[in-house]
Amino acid sequence: MTPGEREEGVMDGGAKRDGPAGLPLGPLKRLDVPFMILAALISLDMVGQISTFGGQTFTMLIVMAVLWMVPYGLIMAELGSAFPGEGGLYIWVKLAFGRLPACLATMLYWSINPIWIGGSLAFLSVEAWNGYIHPVTPGSLGDLAFKTIFVLVTFIITVLPLERSIILFRIGACLKLALTAAFISSTLIYGALSGFRGAGVNAMTPTMMGFLGLAPLLVFSLSGFEVPSQAGDGLRNPQRDIPRGVALSGVIGVLAYALPMLSLFLVLPPASVTGISGFMSAVAMVLGVYGRFAPILLGGAVIAFIACLMITGAAWATAANRALAVAAADGAFFSAFGKVERRTGVPLRVSGLGTVVALLFMAAGTIFSQGDSEATFKVVLSIATSTFLLTLLFVFPAAVRLRLRYPRVARPYAVPGGLAGMGVAAALAMFWVILGSWSAILPGSLEYILGFQYAFEENWGVSRLRFEVFTLGTLALLIVIALLGYMNNMRTSLLGGRRSSVTI
Repeated sequence: MTPGEREEGVMDGGAKRDGPAGLPLGPLKRLDVPFMILAALISLDMVGQISTFGGQTFTMLIVMAVLWMVPYGLIMAELGSAFPGEGGLYIWVKLAFGRLPACLATMLYWSINPIWIGGSLAFLSVEAWNGYIHPVTPGSLGDLAFKTIFVLVTFIITVLPLERSIILFRIGACLKLALTAAFISSTLIYGALSGFRGAGVNAMTPTMMGFLGLAPLLVFSLSGFEVPSQAGDGLRNPQRDIPRGVALSGVIGVLAYALPMLSLFLVLPPASVTGISGFMSAVAMVLGVYGRFAPILLGGAVIAFIACLMITGAAWATAANRALAVAAADGAFFSAFGKVERRTGVPLRVSGLGTVVALLFMAAGTIFSQGDSEATFKVVLSIATSTFLLTLLFVFPAAVRLRLRYPRVARPYAVPGGLAGMGVAAALAMFWVILGSWSAILPGSLEYILGFQYAFEENWGVSRLRFEVFTLGTLALLIVIALLGYMNNMRTSLLGGRRSSVTI
């Protein structure tokens, strides 16, 4: 096989093309790509957390929309359109660096979801229910039951066939946008009637402390462009739809964060903006303008908010489950998890593993928090952020490597500027990833180096030792599991056993 023939095979991503011009006839249509990205990208749970840094958050959001989202989106548009196929992230890293780095990257990417769903989103959902619909005592049986139901329903969405789950992702994206629009319009009415009691748009100049604290949170919040590429075999025309979907969802996503955040600053006093309840506190306040209808509207807003959290977690998990299943089928993880249901195309075993891990993390988070849901929410969010950013440490160098290794692969969309343009985009994206991962894993360390005071327990609600044991212990466990899965298949192959594989 000639190099050119090999590169043609790489371009197909290993998927069998049955449609016209070699394209897959999957269930995901053109607009489903931005819907799937928005279902993952817009995370209302992040609005309150990033807003705790005050007015400078808005400035940092605009800066990072340009300096982070643009290079990140350009790279994902090229990778998703030039190297399509199921489990896109695994394919990209494998083609660039081999199976072991691809295994580690995919395991880290997959692990974000059970950790985030069980240890962060579940806590936020029960907090919203407890605060505005019915009291739930932290750590009680009712609290555990609520979180368990939240986790189970979220993962039930991930085992639906893609043509059904995409309907929920469409609904989720529209529900997020509708909730955001309702909040913004209600804020304007509230301000006209009662005045604005928040900090306003003052103090928007970023500080070094704010910069270091916001970097990992904003990188995590403004992410999700790679999600549709993990279900690459379900895309009808990835070469056309991925770049367009990235561009459209990027613009909408920034507005969906910036406008409600600005409204929140105008409504709530700075001291009232907290990570776990900031957004819903603002919603509850502005809905008061509707008089006797306010309680009904607030109840509906809480249910919509919880549904949005479920769909956000499910969108990420659906994508990551497919990537891990491809890794397992290709011999880079425990082969048992490479099985995909023939009728539905869903990796049930991977989804089941995610459900178990999410429930275990929920229980661990409840014990860890000792009744403090705010502390658990922040610490687990930091763990999820760090695992995502560590994944990208593999992906962006892979994009540059693929330009060098497969220069003749047809790129329907390419990062402008040739190899130099790709290098600049990857370097800029890597800057934010390195800064964000360092700040997420070792918070306060850069502040200490730069001579700033950093009250760790005041910021996180737990001691540094407790934080690092939970964070570094989780990361170490994930890496060990990935290595065990990789070595298990290596051992099976050496002993002459049959190892599952897919052509990539």
